[in-house]
Amino acid sequence: MPSPSSQGITLDGTLFRLPCACATLRRLSRIVTRVYDDEMRECGLEAPQFGLLATIARLGDVSHASLAEGLVMDGTTLTRTLGLMCRRGWLEKHAGTDRRSRVYRITPKGRRQVAAARPHWQRAQQKLQVMMGRQLDTIVAVAHSASVKLSGRGERTR
Repeated sequence: MPSPSSQGITLDGTLFRLPCACATLRRLSRIVTRVYDDEMRECGLEAPQFGLLATIARLGDVSHASLAEGLVMDGTTLTRTLGLMCRRGWLEKHAGTDRRSRVYRITPKGRRQVAAARPHWQRAQQKLQVMMGRQLDTIVAVAHSASVKLSGRGERTR
């Protein structure tokens, strides 16, 4: 059986140095999500839920299709998360321009939830900034640029 180092996998402290961009970026995503989730646990939101709710708050009425495209999210996962937010009273769902499309709007209760969660989100941001320094800004900028390039969709202003 080949050794891990002969396959390009080495132990770097307690983390494996992985030759695969996908595995390395997914691991980073899990670590960053954990930092946000730890800070946001008190307010009853997970980091991805906060991101979605805050995005809808900024955009106003937005279709399921636009959210899925703009966030590059799987439609089934998005439907499940939006459904949970509707059941909690944070969002309202309306018919779109045709019978099959759905449009979401944040409710006053949803706006209060975003406002209550924002200080927790800010603490997570600050914690990452302290841990990473200027490297965090570089990572975020590169991740956005790569997302635009790799998605083939271009940057959206709304």
